[in-house]
Amino acid sequence: MKKARRIAGPVKEFRGQALRWEWHEGVVELILDHEPLNEIGTVMLGDLEKFAAAIAGLAPITGACIITSARPGGFCAGADLKELYHSGVPLPRQKRITGVRKFVQRIHGVANMIDAAPFVTIAAVHGLCMGGGLELALLCDLRVADKMARFGFPELRLGLIPGFGGIPRMRRDVGNSFIRDLLFTGRTVKAEAAQQAGLVTHLAGEGYALQVARSMAQQITKFEPETRSAAKRFIKPIPYKELREEIALFCKLFDRPEVMESLKRFVETDDPLKHLPVARKP
Repeated sequence: MKKARRIAGPVKEFRGQALRWEWHEGVVELILDHEPLNEIGTVMLGDLEKFAAAIAGLAPITGACIITSARPGGFCAGADLKELYHSGVPLPRQKRITGVRKFVQRIHGVANMIDAAPFVTIAAVHGLCMGGGLELALLCDLRVADKMARFGFPELRLGLIPGFGGIPRMRRDVGNSFIRDLLFTGRTVKAEAAQQAGLVTHLAGEGYALQVARSMAQQITKFEPETRSAAKRFIKPIPYKELREEIALFCKLFDRPEVMESLKRFVETDDPLKHLPVARKP
């Protein structure tokens, strides 16, 4: 007699090195909590992969998922630039580029799974939401922002573009002119301006983003799951082709000495303006 195939149940609670999640009454809260400000490196990525792997088990009992941060400074400061730089310094060029490509592909794999989750995802954002952090928020179906939150894509300052899926996903919700403004100027925008552009779904009072997201999540769980999931698939297509193109362009740009110089300057100096690009003669 064949043994019955074991079906893994939902992982309702998890505590990792960089995040944790908790399930209660149909809602999962995924809480980022990694010093200093939830930078996305191998530690955070490893824990996000665990959450992505748990989605299938959670889906039958989950109506909504809230992604939030326990760090007082904000939601997420973006990629772990120190790790990105130091992991590439001693390596030959080809190994460095191969390593970066594998890392970015892993992030895209996780991002696509969260993006396609059958339950509704809500980002509850406070403080800084920059670069890769904004790309993480863009995976969500809805974004609630504390009125003091700030958003930005500073990657061009390092000679790169957003590499975790930011531009293709932002195009689903906002106009190209707003994206060009963020990208080409490297400036940050306040939550109110982000709401006017369509990036933020709901504006909350200072300190109330998570409370508003919880209220929304409870409303979402009242609806029939199959219809909710079908509606999400219909109105939120995942731009797979553009995402693959983004990976290729990011890796091409990364394969330049200017980028390593910018990362070196960012990591190894105390200059308060170290994030700004070095002026170059035309």
